Order: sequence, then structure tokens, then C-alpha cells
Amino acid sequence: RPPVPPPPGAPTARILFLTDLHWDRQYVPGSAAACPDPLCCRGAPHDGPGAAGFWGTYGKCDLPLHTIDALLAQLPNASGRAGDGTGNGTVGFAAAYWTGDIPAHDVWQQSRGDQLRALRTVTALLRARLGGLRVFPAVGNHEATPVNAFPPPYVRGNQSAAWLYDAMAEAWQGWLPPAALHTLRAGGFYTAQVWPGLRLVSLNMNFCSQANFWLLINATDPAGQLQWLMGVLADAERDGEKVHIIGHIPPAHCLRSWSWNYYRIVSRFEGTIAAQFFGHTHLDEFELFYDEETLSRPVSIAFVAPSVTTYINLNPGAPQSRCVSPHPATPGTDGPSPAGYRVYEVAGSYPGSSHAVLDHETFILNLTEANAAPPGTPPRWQRLYGAREAYGLPTAFPADWDLLVRRLQDNEPLFQRFWFHLHKGHPPREPCGDPCKAALLCALRSGRAADPALCRPLRPALPFPRIQELWRQRRLC
Repeated sequence: RPPVPPPPGAPTARILFLTDLHWDRQYVPGSAAACPDPLCCRGAPHDGPGAAGFWGTYGKCDLPLHTIDALLAQLPNASGRAGDGTGNGTVGFAAAYWTGDIPAHDVWQQSRGDQLRALRTVTALLRARLGGLRVFPAVGNHEATPVNAFPPPYVRGNQSAAWLYDAMAEAWQGWLPPAALHTLRAGGFYTAQVWPGLRLVSLNMNFCSQANFWLLINATDPAGQLQWLMGVLADAERDGEKVHIIGHIPPAHCLRSWSWNYYRIVSRFEGTIAAQFFGHTHLDEFELFYDEETLSRPVSIAFVAPSVTTYINLNPGAPQSRCVSPHPATPGTDGPSPAGYRVYEVAGSYPGSSHAVLDHETFILNLTEANAAPPGTPPRWQRLYGAREAYGLPTAFPADWDLLVRRLQDNEPLFQRFWFHLHKGHPPREPCGDPCKAALLCALRSGRAADPALCRPLRPALPFPRIQELWRQRRLC
């Protein structure tokens, strides 16, 4: 039974979504915005052009803490009470989902102490600014050191991840119930009730990451997380609950075996999983899931929200300049990446609610304008677009996004609008030609890794090995 729009007058709820904050503790306004290191805007201030702005800088730079603080401070009802999904306080938020990547991209010099300082500092900031709002976090790939290194739970001693999970459980205990803290300490994943009728599952997507070398030992289900997920979903199905799944790395970016097994789980529990939310790519995109029998009926969608950080990998030695662009671009031709965040509107708590996403809005910060303002002027975050309005969607259910992908094939103005939003309103100067377009549309249809069957119906046609070659040229954040 596909989801249906709420009846007139039914409550809706707004969910704040934050991902990839990447706080740089060593960010210095006035420092060099271009440098030979993988991360810039640090070090001694200097005069002249090319200096880091006060609120942030486009390029190989992460964010100062006061920019993240300014984002949280300007949110509506930021210090309000926690929501219950019944429509109370709909001007503000009923909950917040926060999908990780807290530390900066200075991965070559991070220690465990650095990672824990970032975790505790940003958690305290969210708690102070969001007040009684419940926050549901997920573990990003940058939380560990070395980056991406997440050993399975059976690894004990100094090499285990207990130092990180224990600190998370301590920092987040005001947001999560004891049972959630127990599995968080064990493997970095958990489940908790958001409001009556809606359950949240937070996955540790590092157990499917292509960059996690620990998975050479066992890549199928290294932490028993997928088996645990099936148990949670079966209980939710039995109890009549709907489920939101959050995580950092989108499913199609995972190792093939894990990704295909996850796809099968989503297909099996399509009537229970109301929505999926991810980050990691720093871009504004999505991944569609189809029934396994025909690969034609859309059953779910993984929304991938843009990053808070402005970071872009501009390494001239890389095959392309943007850290995750789905096409090979000439180094240095990408547009600036603003800071951004997302707000989802979902069906609220009422009998028979789908708890599905009804619409979403994306907000950005124009750093050129913010840095040019007189000192002390709060930065002005602006609404970039609303999904249903921008794309002419009757609803925001999986079938609508499937139809959008088909419309993007032939409607060039609509595709250019999507390309504009994909890059938070600052697309690369190099246009997206046919190979780029084919790779992007294929990615939007691909909820699981390396499946050429998902992209065969698309135009422009491109051999799947060529599409995979373009995907491999991504430099993931």
C-alpha cells in the first residue's frame, strides 16, 4: 500500500537535518585560503587577497565554530521544547537528525583527543542552542582516527572503537534512552522512538564503507548490524510502527555485498520504512529503491542532504576538483560551495499516518555577502528552494522522485535547475554534458552499488563501465 497524503487538517512535523558540519578548530579569519595542504584557512593571518573570511571561505576550508553557532542561533524556535509529532509548535521542529562528520578534514594530524574534543564541543553547542529539542545522531566516517577506520565490535583492546562509542554514549545520553545507548556503545548504532507511531534507526554506515580497511576481514555484516536491523523492522511491523532510517554514507556508496543485502531489506520492509536520510557526499541528491522483481516500481528513497561545511577538494593533482562531483571536471572549474542545511516536512502523529516525507526545504549561507557585512552583523541564511515547488511534484513520495528522474532526461531546463540545486546553488562553470548527465541520472536511480540493470531504461544511454569510471573519479569526503 503506497503512502497517501495526509487528510486535510492532519498534523505535520518539521525535522531539522544537519550533516557534515566539519568544525575546524584551527580556522583563522585572514589566513591563506589557498595552500598546498589538504586543508587551508589556518595559520597566521596575512594582508591582501586570498584571505579566509570571518564566516567561512569557499574552497579547501572547513568552518569556524561561530558559523555553526550562527546557523543554530537563527533557527526558528531553536530553544523550544521537544516535539511530539502532533503538530504542536510546527513553526519550529519536532526533532533533529544529525548524521555525523564532526571534525575537520585535517586527517593527517588528528589524535583521539582531537576527535573527542570535536564531539563534545559540537554536541554541547547543539544542546545549548536547540534546548529541549531531541537530537538523533549518527556516526560519520570522520569521527574516527585514522579516518574511516572502524573495527568490528569483536576487536578488543586499544585497537577497538570503544574509546569513541563510549564518549558518544556519554555525550548523547540526554537525547537517547538506555537501550539505545547500549547498542551505541557496542557498535555505534541504535533505535529509539521519535514520537508515538514513529521509530528511528540510526545505522553505523562505516560497516559498509569502501574505505574501511577493517572490512577486509568480513564485509558481509561485520557487526551483525543488518541482522539487528531486520529484527527492529520486524518488531516495528508487528507493532504497527513506521521507521525512519538515518546514516552517514548513502547505501549505493557501500561495498557491493552489504549494499545489495540492505536493498533487499528495504524491499522486504517497504511498508514499514517511511523514509531514509543520509549525508556524506556534501551534495543535494537522492537514491531510489525499486522492487526486486521488476526493478520498476519505486518502493523507497534515500534522501542525501547537502553539507553544512563549505569544503571542496581543490587538489590540482586530482582527476577532478569537486570532492564528489559525479562527472570528471577540469581542476579548478568548480563553483563555490556554500554552507547549507535541510528541513524535512513529514506526516505527523495521527492514526494511519504514513510518517513519510511530504516536502523538504534547503537553506544556504552566501559567504561573499556575509563576509562583506560590517563586523558583528549576524549572517543571513536564505531559503534556496522547496522540493515540491521547484520540481512540480504532486507529493514527495518515491513514485514522484522516480517520475522526476524520467522528466530530467528530456526537460533540459528542469535538469539545469536540478544541477543548480545539486551544488547548493553554485554549480561548476563547466556544463554537465551527456556523459555527466547519464552518470548523474544513473546515480539517482541506484539505491544499491554496481547494478547496471537500474540504469538501462535511462537516456542518454552510456555503457555502465563508463558510468562506473565516472563514479570512481569521485573523491569522497
